[in-house]
Amino acid sequence: MISYKEKPFCLNEEDIEWVEKTYASMSIEERIGQLFFPIGYSSDENYLKFAMLSKHPGGMLFRMGKKEEMKKAYAFLQKESKIPMFLSANLEAGGDGIIEEGTSFAKPMQIAATGDKKNAYRLGKICAREGKAVGCNYAFAPIVDIDKNFRNPITNVRTFGNDPDMIIEYAGEYIRACEEEGMLTSIKHFPGDGVDECDQHILTSVNSLSKEEWDDSYGKIYKTLIEKGARTVMVGHIALPAYQSEEEKYLPASLSKDVLQGLLREKLGFNGMIISDATPMVGFCCAMERREAVPAAINAGCDMFLFNKDYDEDYAFMMEAYQDGRLSEERLEEANKRILATKASMGLHKKDNMPCADYEKYIHCQEHEEWTRECADEAVTLVKDTQHLLPVDPKRHHRVLYEILGDCASNERVTKRFFEKMEALGFEMIPYEREVFDFTKPLPFDSVRTFKEKYVLVLYVGNIENASNKTTNRINWYTLFGLGNNMPWFVKEVPTLFVSLQNPYHLLDVPMIQTYINAYSNHDEVIDAVVEKICGRSSFKGKSPVDPFCGKEQLRR
Repeated sequence: MISYKEKPFCLNEEDIEWVEKTYASMSIEERIGQLFFPIGYSSDENYLKFAMLSKHPGGMLFRMGKKEEMKKAYAFLQKESKIPMFLSANLEAGGDGIIEEGTSFAKPMQIAATGDKKNAYRLGKICAREGKAVGCNYAFAPIVDIDKNFRNPITNVRTFGNDPDMIIEYAGEYIRACEEEGMLTSIKHFPGDGVDECDQHILTSVNSLSKEEWDDSYGKIYKTLIEKGARTVMVGHIALPAYQSEEEKYLPASLSKDVLQGLLREKLGFNGMIISDATPMVGFCCAMERREAVPAAINAGCDMFLFNKDYDEDYAFMMEAYQDGRLSEERLEEANKRILATKASMGLHKKDNMPCADYEKYIHCQEHEEWTRECADEAVTLVKDTQHLLPVDPKRHHRVLYEILGDCASNERVTKRFFEKMEALGFEMIPYEREVFDFTKPLPFDSVRTFKEKYVLVLYVGNIENASNKTTNRINWYTLFGLGNNMPWFVKEVPTLFVSLQNPYHLLDVPMIQTYINAYSNHDEVIDAVVEKICGRSSFKGKSPVDPFCGKEQLRR
């Protein structure tokens, strides 16, 4: 039962009348269409009109693109759509979640490491302002998962850490800032990622907590944010067996009535809109035949269906299920009215919803740049320096062997930034050159004496990104055993420093390195802050919001 006048909608009589009249005026094709939230791959107007809008979608998401391209596409969509659209982006870490020219502010864990909730508020401001400049009105953020398992390959720096109270506070600040700018948000990924060591992109992951454990952690987060007025919840392809009947046990939450209706609606009292996570994920697809899964997500309690394997096919599956009775009239009506009520709560029915020219001044503006530098300075964390290496000095540590670990597309930019900053201070930066093995000839490995003559300091930079479709984001070495200079065999011979830019748990793989720093993001401003701090020109201020020692005493030495 929808309560229009209660949280999170808080609609007046005029708004309610718009919802009811709009629903009554819609054809069955339009009602089915409103359930869908496809992804846009092109800004071509013919594509948008005939491939997308012809099916009357309730919303769309575009991957990051150029500012003018995004503005044009979003303006066309709102102009041509009969019902105002949700236009969304993954605004998790800055305006660069929607536009290439946007501000790359900070990953959530970087923000948590500052220990100052103002940075979570600033993240919300940046995301909302820069998103609105191109017509975006719905942020698929904040992430309120808990980074409980250091082996989880997808949560990690995308979270505010492992403290539920901190997550509530920081997510709340993000939401508050977005609300002030008229940007809708979505708390995700219900019922909570970060417990197991799996990624729902490639299987159905499992939140294995007991009811009591879940209530005290994830439940506390969702209950508090719902009571504060969260308007939408994104549901993951994550099983929650403690709250599932034997019949539904290990079914992803996106297909589970026990989780969506029993837990989220009834126990937690959520009255807002539920949207699934991306349905091409294997965690959704492997649960049942897609012909059944598409309508089953709505029957289970989702109001919107995010992305498609094939838009035409999924639309046909949904329509077919309605026509043969597998998708109930009751659920179709309720889902549509929650969608419309959410749009009314945003005032979309009273606006032209075009990209906001007044907000273009915010895109990568001076204020946002200053906030980014401040956040970087406050976040970089010295995890340990048991060899008392820092600060490094170009007079004592003049020849530096530098190696970047990982295969990120950003490696060239990151290396260039480190070299520029370090060389400007007087360090001679020597890039690691990958050894070539020819076992028919003597292998050209350095002796200990030669290595110590060549280098006075070794700097490792971990740039291994946690991203979807990975089973791990651990360090993989190249050379054989300790024969080459890739592995840190030399830590007792030459001072060695490790800087992790994207994963706070790399110490697990390099416990022998006694000076270790977590930076949480690989933005230029973060790199600048790291260099300033290792050279003693700025103090370390960050405090880890997770256990970088992974519960292992030997990593502290």
